Amino acid sequence: MRFWKLFADGSSKGNPGRAGIGVVLVNPEGRTVVCASEPIGVATNNIAEYKALIRGMEIALKSGAEYLQVCVDSELLVKQLIGEYKVRASNLLPLHNEVRRLQSQFRAVEYRHVPRGANEDADKLASQAAEEGN
Repeated sequence: MRFWKLFADGSSKGNPGRAGIGVVLVNPEGRTVVCASEPIGVATNNIAEYKALIRGMEIALKSGAEYLQVCVDSELLVKQLIGEYKVRASNLLPLHNEVRRLQSQFRAVEYRHVPRGANEDADKLASQAAEEGN
């Protein structure tokens, strides 16, 4: 199995406030193939984290990834996706379901909680996008 790595992060200036997402996709050879960011309007940190993951998974699928290792610094996101925490916030449930739908299109997806420093590039992209946003 040759896993691609997806680093995704969401940022909200105010929580809720101006928000942005950042995504870095690394192929199995270790080469960064996509860096993407975009403002997403006003959102909470958790919504921004989910939207970053969704955008990253869409990019990974378009790039031909079949095996994906997701690296995020949101412990809540990882624990919800591995089933350790229930999704209780009604505004997160549709986003969680979209991640599950996208996940089903890969052969395998692993979720990893990483320290913020390990997600630095995606964090910078998300923060810049939030600053540029509405």
